[in-house]
Amino acid sequence: MSTGALPGEDAHEHTHADVSGGWLRAAVFGAMDGLVTNTALVSGVGAGGASAQTVVLSGVASLVAGAVSMALGEYTSVTTQNEQLELEVAKERRELARNPEGERQELVELLRARGVDDELAERVSVQLSRDPETALRLHVVAEIGLNPEDTPSPRVAAVSSFVTFAAGAAVPLLPYLFGMSVLWLALVCGGAGLALAGALSARFTPRPWWWAALRQLLFGALAAGATYLVGTAIGVTVS
Repeated sequence: MSTGALPGEDAHEHTHADVSGGWLRAAVFGAMDGLVTNTALVSGVGAGGASAQTVVLSGVASLVAGAVSMALGEYTSVTTQNEQLELEVAKERRELARNPEGERQELVELLRARGVDDELAERVSVQLSRDPETALRLHVVAEIGLNPEDTPSPRVAAVSSFVTFAAGAAVPLLPYLFGMSVLWLALVCGGAGLALAGALSARFTPRPWWWAALRQLLFGALAAGATYLVGTAIGVTVS
């Protein structure tokens, strides 16, 4: 029985995640950085024999400084990337105006390289070149690999990294903030946060959740182990 669907109708029922909005990379990086940074900091300061007040003060200072630094860094890096793309687009626009036939031949070669027959590539290049903006976008995407109409937002990246870094950095401080001045409990909280963050990040990748969770837990353990040894050595030396 016919369903009445047009040919190719089912081809557009699926959707794709937004991989160019700038928030996902910033959010994942921020959360992981916050968790690893403060878990390692608490490990080192706690192993050095510091008081609970010192651990909290150090951790909160690290949280604020790290979140601000991450936000400013993401804003600057994404803005710089976008400005560089704008510069390349302007360069390509000037080249299209100066040498339209040469750029059309370049478009023909691009189409041929993607398997289009010679005659068809010629006809398609002529048709596409009638609209300068369409030709410009095709050249930029083919030569640079980025769509000038789909650039990430610096503000979104900055806010994402700020919020997620602060949230991640707060996790290993939770026992101290609730009056439980036990180093191992803070490290367990940090490890649990890393595993959870890794598992959640796996939703956006083909990796299984347990693999991503173990990977992040291992990274955090290496950092915390290193600072624990440093804290122990310095604490012993100072005492």
